[in-house]
Amino acid sequence: MRGEAEILRYTLQFNVYIWFNWRHSRTRANLCFARFLPATFSQFDFEACPMFNRNAFERDKRRQAAAQGQDAQLKSLAHDLNVASYQYDYGYQWTWLGMPIIQLPPDILAVQEILWEARPTLVIETGVAWGGSIVFYASILQLIGEGRVVGIDSVLPDENRREILKYPFSHRITLLNGSSIADETLAAVRDLVRPDDRVMVMLDSNHTHDHVLAELRRYAPLVSKDQYLVVSDTCVEYFPDQVPRKRPWGPGANPLTALRAYLAETDRFAVDEHIDNKLLLTYTPHGYLRCVK
Repeated sequence: MRGEAEILRYTLQFNVYIWFNWRHSRTRANLCFARFLPATFSQFDFEACPMFNRNAFERDKRRQAAAQGQDAQLKSLAHDLNVASYQYDYGYQWTWLGMPIIQLPPDILAVQEILWEARPTLVIETGVAWGGSIVFYASILQLIGEGRVVGIDSVLPDENRREILKYPFSHRITLLNGSSIADETLAAVRDLVRPDDRVMVMLDSNHTHDHVLAELRRYAPLVSKDQYLVVSDTCVEYFPDQVPRKRPWGPGANPLTALRAYLAETDRFAVDEHIDNKLLLTYTPHGYLRCVK
């Protein structure tokens, strides 16, 4: 077991590394106005400075994310921090609008970006747990102004259901009680898909290889072109064998191995490399896939 001192050491190393690279990046120097410092403020070239030119800012972000994805030392530090913090259930410590969401903050933000940019009209998630992620998706769709969420779980206690459905946007939520891979559950989901829906699928229930592969074969075909398939907890492949608790999944048999097996059967999906590159602390490495056909 790694102790609190080791957690602190990883965190400090991680932040110092990022800070050092920020200070020594030529792009960051640009953002600090080294190239653009005018004699008077009225002469400031806002268009030339990436901080005030949105297109330049976005290009710079993507360039930095790509470089970050190739930084083995940074990725190693992030991995060590991820593994060390897992023993304290770090991913369990967050809520969305008061509901436990059981995700890392960077993954929450990545999904928010996907929802905003892809604008799905139907989000299907297997695995509800406390319901924080269901509430999260529905709240973002409420802001967008359209869209519905379907949550599937074999265990949906009445109290959880009441909490999930208490929000002013809960009319967007449908909860289905049953195994995600049961034929009757899939039939019920299909009945909720409208002909013109833009469908996004999130898989986050039982993380065994066989179960996730069965989910992929059932639900991935529902994903619309240019929408996303997200396979959660692919990090299991890279974590020590289920520390601190024993689970029926682990390195060699988990969501990532199931995803790799499924991708050998289809050419409809491609890993979003940009998301992969910029997510350092994530439970879903290689698990954000865009439907390309």
